[in-house]
Amino acid sequence: MILIEAIIQPIRLSTVRAALEQAGFGETMTGDATGYGRQRGQVATFRGNEYRIDLLRKVILSLVVHDDDVDEVIAIIRAAAKTGAAGEIGDGKIFTIPVTDAITIG
Repeated sequence: MILIEAIIQPIRLSTVRAALEQAGFGETMTGDATGYGRQRGQVATFRGNEYRIDLLRKVILSLVVHDDDVDEVIAIIRAAAKTGAAGEIGDGKIFTIPVTDAITIG
């Protein structure tokens, strides 16, 4: 089994979750995150003054899938998380992590 963690823009969360559910991968966890990658934050203007926002809001979407489903899930997330036709800097990252065991509590 593989743990897939996708760091995506918050505005794309509902689209990504809907696409995963439609494909039969509805069991997901989400969490809030802040950070930056290549875009190094953003410059915003408030009441005529510019200021830098270093840490941008992101969402972490996590799900555990069978090894055979990894490529399909990654393709679904990539297609649904893009903000432009070709994707944009800041759309996110996907990580895959091997899971050696899963234990149910209770």
